[in-house]
Amino acid sequence: MPATTALLAEDETDLLLLPLLQAGWAGRGQIAPVPISGYNARRTLFGTLHLRTAHVLLMERERKRALEFQEFLEFTRWHYRAVPLALLLDEHPSHTDQESQSLAEDLDIRLLWLPNRSPHLNPIEHLWGFGKQAVCANWQHSSIEAQVDQFIHYYETLSRADVLRKAGLCSPEFWLHKVSHL
Repeated sequence: MPATTALLAEDETDLLLLPLLQAGWAGRGQIAPVPISGYNARRTLFGTLHLRTAHVLLMERERKRALEFQEFLEFTRWHYRAVPLALLLDEHPSHTDQESQSLAEDLDIRLLWLPNRSPHLNPIEHLWGFGKQAVCANWQHSSIEAQVDQFIHYYETLSRADVLRKAGLCSPEFWLHKVSHL
């Protein structure tokens, strides 16, 4: 790949309106109250992490299917216009779909496949966990739209150094440092 190639780690995550319960306080022998509406909603966030600049690009959709992934490919190509692109991604069915692969080729986006069942190799997977801990855990937002907005805002306010650190890219032990020169 040319040195000017934007190497992006790509993944999707689902946001659920019902909160992740990770901590809580209650009196000894009492059940901790967890106020929730009983209504659940879901949104999918498609995202890329530029492995050199730490830029995070996000797009919200209602589903995680091939058509939405194809929209994200077009969005990513538009964002990076004339720059050569390579996406590091897993073998989710939306990625391996023939139309998705054909579109990636038409858009001049090279797809680099991670081994099956290895989310630990994808640095954007690490970022999702920090966002969910900071935004989604332990309380329910007023709406799924409010939660998505706050989740996106969380990433927009992270510094470059924080993104690189949270994604694990600062570690000399990160696997990609051993096979390339980021």
